Amino acid sequence: MKKLIFIGLLLLGSFTYAQEWKTDFDTAKKEAAKEHKPIILVFQGSDWCAPCIKLDKQVWSTEEFQQYAKDHYVMLQADFPKKKEHQLPEAQIAKNEKLAEKYNPYGYFPFVVILDENGKVLGNMGYEKKSPKQYIAALNANIKQ
Repeated sequence: MKKLIFIGLLLLGSFTYAQEWKTDFDTAKKEAAKEHKPIILVFQGSDWCAPCIKLDKQVWSTEEFQQYAKDHYVMLQADFPKKKEHQLPEAQIAKNEKLAEKYNPYGYFPFVVILDENGKVLGNMGYEKKSPKQYIAALNANIKQ
């Protein structure tokens, strides 16, 4: 019984820091406007792009980044997986392609676009081997320009 309680608490703790990714641009803009936060739009290939996977492990998935992002950003993900078992619903594919046409026309992966609450581009980044703290500082430098 003690093992079950421990496992339950461990699982509950892991959900506490789960990244709150939005997948709909209009929803992200509404939240950003309501909370006066910038939108961090991430174009990624979650199952094929090695730098995307590294960025996820080294920054997005860390407790440090997730805690900071929760209070300072609206996180928006446009994923472009290639493996059949990871395919997104057609409606989501269409939304991601529409975002890519506007904000990532050259198809860079990973590509991080920093937007204001209205969708105006403030800056962009790619994969950089940085700690979560350093990556946050780089994102914020784009916001303050």
